[in-house]
Amino acid sequence: MANSFPKHSRLCGQERIAHLYKEGKRFTAWPLRVTYMPTESDTQVLVWAPKSLFKRAVKRNHLRRLMREAYRLHQDLLDNHQSPITNHHYLIAFNYMDKEEQPYALIEKAVIKALKKIRQE
Repeated sequence: MANSFPKHSRLCGQERIAHLYKEGKRFTAWPLRVTYMPTESDTQVLVWAPKSLFKRAVKRNHLRRLMREAYRLHQDLLDNHQSPITNHHYLIAFNYMDKEEQPYALIEKAVIKALKKIRQE
């Protein structure tokens, strides 16, 4: 189950999402804009590809699937391996920013870079 992405790991609810975008810290790991903030509950993730850039739902769904897969495979980067007593949990939003679809390898590199940066915080 270490590499799963179950329902409770998905960020849902307008209030929680609005709170994340209002209070969270932001940075860019091209082609993603990442917004995150620490939380007391489990780590939850939101992946988003804008309709304004990709009119066809097929492309938006494909990009979201690629971002979720990259996060699912590398979510263990958030774990603090030095001290298992202190578990840090976050609310994270991955927003796709590029106007063109990028290959999975580039998206995966961006997710890895983002997770490492969040962990260093």
